[in-house]
Parts: sequence; structure tokens; C-alpha cells
Amino acid sequence: MSTEILVNVMATETRVAIVEHGKLLELQLERSLQRGFVGNIYKGKVVRVLPGMQAAFIDIGLERAGFIQADDVFPECNNGSANAQQDRKIERLLHEGQVLLVQVSKDPLGSKGARLTTQLSIASRYLVYMPTVAHVGISQRICDEQERERLRELTEQHAEAERGGFIVRTVADGVNAEELSRDIKFLYDLWEQIDKDSQDVPVSHCVYQDLPLHFRIIRDFPGETVQKVSVDSPAVAAELVAFAEQFNPAIANVIEGYRGDVPLFYTYGIESDINLALERKVPLKSGGYLVIDQTEAMTTVDVNTGGFVGRRNLEETIFKTNLEAATAIGRQLRLRNLGGIIIIDFIDMQDEEHQREVLRIFRKVLDQDRVKTVITGVSELGLVEMTRKRTSESLEHLLCESCPVCDGRGSVKSVETICYEALRELTQMVGGLSCRKILVRAAPVVIERFLDEESVHIADLEQAAGRPIEFQVETLYTQEHYDIIPL
Repeated sequence: MSTEILVNVMATETRVAIVEHGKLLELQLERSLQRGFVGNIYKGKVVRVLPGMQAAFIDIGLERAGFIQADDVFPECNNGSANAQQDRKIERLLHEGQVLLVQVSKDPLGSKGARLTTQLSIASRYLVYMPTVAHVGISQRICDEQERERLRELTEQHAEAERGGFIVRTVADGVNAEELSRDIKFLYDLWEQIDKDSQDVPVSHCVYQDLPLHFRIIRDFPGETVQKVSVDSPAVAAELVAFAEQFNPAIANVIEGYRGDVPLFYTYGIESDINLALERKVPLKSGGYLVIDQTEAMTTVDVNTGGFVGRRNLEETIFKTNLEAATAIGRQLRLRNLGGIIIIDFIDMQDEEHQREVLRIFRKVLDQDRVKTVITGVSELGLVEMTRKRTSESLEHLLCESCPVCDGRGSVKSVETICYEALRELTQMVGGLSCRKILVRAAPVVIERFLDEESVHIADLEQAAGRPIEFQVETLYTQEHYDIIPL
């Protein structure tokens, strides 16, 4: 696999692009004023307990209180009594005014506050340390049973059971005992510092903040698969080299500063790829296309043959389009960072072997995704249902906002509809007015229709009202905006 990591650093934001075989597969960004909160540890205060929802709100100092469910409150927060099933109710676990350490597991999304947990964890290159859990787990992506057992034994050998547990990360596959031991010591020291800081930090303040985006990428990415890391800031490139030499030596020698005259993302065509990733329609090379609609409840993907007519027969045309779409959808899910429930409407295939092959290719593509995905299979309606773990905002939500004209509906009322609404309002008004005239202000296209197609109705209204109706063009008005003013 030929992977390149491109790092664009500005004072306002940092963007990281993951490129494989010349194609943009992932884009992550972090803005200086809007850094993500996942991984941050806070000294929170319980402000409200909701027995009906088996959840609680916790003030961590953000704009909206964080949200924690009973299942995310672990025994240590309730002096060990949560081991009993009857004590798993939120009103027994937490009480208003209680101060506790919590960690953000999901960033605030839309109107929802951050999702919290009391199972704290801090990550290093090879391990995730959990001071409140006495358990050693191995990443599910490490499939070799002998390697899993080796890593488990090494971790248990160098760790102290009374000081918590660990999860061995995927990148630890093949790591030696010395490197694993060094990671364990680093995490123990880091947790001691966090624990000490938590005693002095005021309530509703941050105790520990995760690394900036560019450091996290270098720490977490398998160095053996990276061909090049290009950074368009010499200072940041030097920092990354020093950081990589300590935490990810395999990647240190491929980090280089970018010195081209054309901006880094323009050189690789990343800017145009980002703009395409915000479009609803995604063209396929064959002439077919995808239509991706993201809503609050779920994301739907519709596959269409478009201009692709094939060379043999309809079934073969559909099969080839679906195969191409399966690969393209996997890439789009990663690029757009789509999460939650995803429904895919592939073109109906009669051949069951074709159906199995399309699903096989789709699963193979999803296996390369670093985010957990689950395919539940094909529904009775022939739809492929899946979920993709959602840990942060999608690319669209990060870069865009609701349209001020349609208010996020994706459509606006037609000119005809607006005219008829205004006519109904005028009809209702004219009987009880004692004004000299009536002024209608609206967008140019609306006024144009009033003076053309609706002119007869306006004349009838003027006669019924016994006063003139005048029109004024407002170029700054949106199509749906109009005012009726008695003068």
C-alpha cells in the first residue's frame, strides 16, 4: 500500500490528508478555536440526574453540559457498590453536586452535548491505559492467535495489575518487549501527573487534553505503510520528526518539509477533492453515479447507472455499476466521515452470485477503514444496511452550515407558491384597512410574476380594495421573503 500523509498547517487550522495510490481517502481537520474534545479529561460536576432516561448531565465547562448514561458510569465512581445489579440505576450511581473525573467519548453533535464516560483512558503508541479497569485486551484487528497471546503475556508481565489495565493497539503487532515496557512506563508517569493535576484543577475545568491533530496522526499511523509525510511548515515538520523519533521511529525518516511554490493541497489536488466530497452527487468512471443524502437520523446512498449502457446485457451493466459503486461508497464513507446508520440502495440484481460478489467487495473495502463498521446484510427490500461508528462531526458538518435561504430543507418554495401566499394575505387584509395604498416588497423574480402572470388578480384586488397596490423590488430579499405594508 502506497500511503502519503499531507499536513497543511495554518494559524487558524491544521488539516491532514491521507492519500493512497494518489486518491484522497481521509481528511481530518482541527481549528484553533474549535478543537475536538474527544479524549479530554475533565473535573466535572453533576448538575442533573434523569431517572427516566437513566442518564445525567455533567457540567464540564463547555457551552452545553455533557451527557452520561448509567452504563458509562463504572464502579469506581460509586465506591464499588455498582457491582450489584440493583445499584445500576443512575440515581444510585450519581447525585446532584457530585464531583468526578469524566472523559469525552464523543464530541458535541448539533444540539447534543458531549458524550461522557467515567472509564478513563489515555493512549500511547502501542497501548491504551485504563487506570480504572483491571483488564488486558488485544485489538480485534490482530488476528493471529499466537501473536495475541504473546502480546497479552508481555503486557501482563510488565504491567502492575493493581494500577489498572491496558488495551494493546493494532500497531503493536510484532513489537518487542522493550518497546512495550517503555510505553507502559510512559503511561504510568502520565497518569500520575493527571491524577496530581486533578487535585488542583477547579471544578468544570479540563484536567488533560489530548495531543494536537498532527501529533496524533504521527503517533497512531502504522509507520511501515507510510511512503512520505509532507508538511508545509518547516517548524512543525521539525517538531514532528522529534516526536516521531520518540513515539513512532518507523515514520521519522519519511517526514519532510514541503517547499513547492504551489500550496501543498493544490499540488496534490486535495482542494478539489474536498469540494467534490461536499457535493450530493458523486460521478463514477463508468458513467453511473451515487446520490448521498445525509440527515440527522441516517445517511442514504442511492446507486444509479446514469449514462452507463454496457456492452452485453442489462444484468451485466447493473453488476459492473454496483461493483464500481461498492468501492466508491467505501471511499466516500471515509472521506466524508459519515457515521451512524447508513442505508445503501444498490441497483437490483437478479443473479444471487452477483449480489454476493458485490457484498464481498464492499466488505473488503470496509475492512481497510480504521473506523469500526458493521454490515447487517441485505433487507427484504434489497437495501444494504450498515453502521459506522460516529466519534466526530462529518466533513459536511465541519465545513458547512444550514442554508440561510431554505433553513436546511434543501429546497425553497417556488415563485408561484410565494405569489399565491401573498395574494391570500392581500385578500385577507384589504377589507379591514383604512390606508391610502398597499406596498408589496419582494425579490425580483416574485415581483416579475406579480406584474406578469398575476396582473389580472392584482387588478381585481385593487378594485375590491378601492386603493392601489404598488410593488417594489428588493434585490437583497430571498425568494421566500416578502413584506406587505399598508401606507
